[in-house]
Amino acid sequence: MSEIKKLASQTTIYGIPTILGRFLNYFLVPLQTYNMPVSDYGVVNTFYAYASFMMILLTYGMETAFFRYSQEEKAKKVVYNTAMLSLFSTTFIFFLITFIFINPLTNLMNGNLASNVFSNKYVLMFLLILSFDALRAIPYAKLRVEQKAKRFAIIKSVDIFTNIGCNLLFFLVIKPKDLISAIFLSNLIASVVSFVLLTPQYLQFRLNFSLSLLKKMLKYGLPVMIGGLAGMINETFDRIALQHLIAIPKGCIDSSKYIMNQIGIYSGCYKFAILMTLFIQAFKFAAEPFFFSKMKNADAKQTYSKVMSVYTVFLCIVFLAVMAYIDVLKYFVEEKYRVGLMIVPVLLIANLCLGVYYNLSIWYKVIDKTIYGAYITIAGAVITLVLNYFSVPIFGYMGAAWTTLICYFAIMVICYFCGQKFYPINYPIKQLSFYFLLAIILYFVMKLLPIEHLLLRLAANTVILAGYIFLTLKSKLLRS
Repeated sequence: MSEIKKLASQTTIYGIPTILGRFLNYFLVPLQTYNMPVSDYGVVNTFYAYASFMMILLTYGMETAFFRYSQEEKAKKVVYNTAMLSLFSTTFIFFLITFIFINPLTNLMNGNLASNVFSNKYVLMFLLILSFDALRAIPYAKLRVEQKAKRFAIIKSVDIFTNIGCNLLFFLVIKPKDLISAIFLSNLIASVVSFVLLTPQYLQFRLNFSLSLLKKMLKYGLPVMIGGLAGMINETFDRIALQHLIAIPKGCIDSSKYIMNQIGIYSGCYKFAILMTLFIQAFKFAAEPFFFSKMKNADAKQTYSKVMSVYTVFLCIVFLAVMAYIDVLKYFVEEKYRVGLMIVPVLLIANLCLGVYYNLSIWYKVIDKTIYGAYITIAGAVITLVLNYFSVPIFGYMGAAWTTLICYFAIMVICYFCGQKFYPINYPIKQLSFYFLLAIILYFVMKLLPIEHLLLRLAANTVILAGYIFLTLKSKLLRS
């Protein structure tokens, strides 16, 4: 349990800026949804969906490779220098080429839209954001390897709060006509500020890199990149699928606006899964270096199993808590978005499965079989592409939500069974399944309660949630 407490402590430190900052960032959702047309909000989220794919390509698994070889190489500085030189070179080439061909790139992004909702100005901002973010990847990873969690947390906090502050300035004070540019510019300013704060890490860079080490790192990292791309298809392709596959109603005057409206509604309601994704993100920051540092210990598998138990039960509590208070949380988005609230429980369960998958995936990382991670996420990507292709034209964003759940559940199950073959860990599957199913049953109990009065319904939901938390805290699963 001392190891679990240490991981919890690291998760807390890493999570403070991520959870607190993004929780405050969560309050930008009403600021943006109440002040922007739904279609403009759709444009913003579509851009971020495309950008997520580009970030995977730009870092090509080098961050994970850096974690891996920092544990074994005696000359850790060489590992850092090699990773930094590689990323600096590829990022420079990326920006130069995309800047030269910005017009064809913008046209490609507009795709099937009747009007050009994506402009060169928006694309250029995102090229700069992506470049700065790619260059920050290894310095951030270095702080995590060196367990400088507080410095990591401070820089991340400045990044997040700068973005929030700029958004507030633009939306509440300056109030420009082009609020899409305001959101992107806020992100760019935050990226530049955190880039500057990482200057001490950049100054540690030297040219004594190793070509042979780079080859090993690329061999290790490229499958991670492939898996990351496939994983990003699973995470964000739904927005892109909506742009290209959603059916246009007969008599629709502005098809481009209709498409962006649907993406805006879907993206706005997706924000309700943020409480779960924030914890998962904080956990990932702390867990990856933690798991690697324990991989040679005799009790490593026991530690991994215990982490899984605590982690999964907590995610179930988050799911139940969000659904218990959805009648209040729904006011964080403007009324036009609430038509899509039916996707919230589906996406929460989907992200719960994704969180469990991240925990399970440690097996192929510690035994240097990252190619299996690529295989699993590629399988998920195939599921995502096929199901979106058939479901989105019929069911719209509801089809995209169910596709996300089916995909994440599938890769979670595949990862578990593959892990038991190559690196068996004795996870308490029966007990975890019980608490997972119990959380879903209690959600339906909340939903079906014949109570119309809001305060009484919230009180009843609170009692149910408290009972679930009490039951899990008293279980042998968490105390053993």
